[in-house]
Amino acid sequence: MGDNSTPSAVPVASQDERASLTSRVIPTMTLSVSDSPLTAPLPPVASEASPAERAAARFKIEGNAIFTGGAGTLALASARALLEHGASSLTLMDLQPTIDHSAKAISDLKLEFPTIPIHAVHVDVTSETAVEKAFQEAQDLMGSIDVLCCFAGIVGCVHSISATASQFRKVVDVNLTGSFLCAQAAAKHMIDGKKGGSILFTASISAHSTNYPQPQLAYNVSKSAVTTMAKNLAAEWAVHGIRVNSISPGYMDTVLNAGDTLQPIRDVWASRCPMGRMGDIEEITGPVVLLSSRRAGRYITGSDLRVDGGALCF
Repeated sequence: MGDNSTPSAVPVASQDERASLTSRVIPTMTLSVSDSPLTAPLPPVASEASPAERAAARFKIEGNAIFTGGAGTLALASARALLEHGASSLTLMDLQPTIDHSAKAISDLKLEFPTIPIHAVHVDVTSETAVEKAFQEAQDLMGSIDVLCCFAGIVGCVHSISATASQFRKVVDVNLTGSFLCAQAAAKHMIDGKKGGSILFTASISAHSTNYPQPQLAYNVSKSAVTTMAKNLAAEWAVHGIRVNSISPGYMDTVLNAGDTLQPIRDVWASRCPMGRMGDIEEITGPVVLLSSRRAGRYITGSDLRVDGGALCF
């Protein structure tokens, strides 16, 4: 007797979806044009300006800035640098416990720049609604959003064979999805403002090479994706005058890498760096100023700037 069973059919929905592929309309990017005021070269600094004035103008920060992960050591140092170079207002975004922990540092920053409005807004960067609310609050407080520096991120060092799905997702969610949500929120306000702006992601040398000796797959994958995201958004948003870049710091000498128990690993890191040491906190600020400055970074977008003491030479 023959087999009367029939092969399982492809679900109707799947058949319809496959058929619709031939008639789909794919959205396309619009690039900028040479005479767009949002992307054209800036007029030169006035000829009567002194050399010191021209030098200051070259790296001037214009408008208002947001730092996510803003209560962290690297973000606070970079925020101070933007204020020194002329930022009009500043909003530090972070989790409320982190803001509370850094209350003195934030207070000291306000004392250092008494005439410049400095705000602290709590946010969970993985929450779309929380991000939208926080960026609207920053817009209301400052009047505009002109610069976004994304410093929010977490590290997870765990052997991949034993990593759980939740551990992997958490790192990717904060470092990658969180950066996207914040960039998207900032870009919406920048587009509405019709003045362009700068978005800077914090990637890592981990985006370019496997770290040694610590295993940290999720972190490395997330940071690699951040550099790719910067290039894609730079292409999409140039028409709006929004530059999007990333920096890839090497091992920086912060509290996250401190402690006697980490000394053997710190020694390994230093031994594999041509400059023989970890980076000083201040050494991240120059690149942040460059890429955030409307004039200094005018023709830089879709780039990743490595700040690593040569660690990626090998």
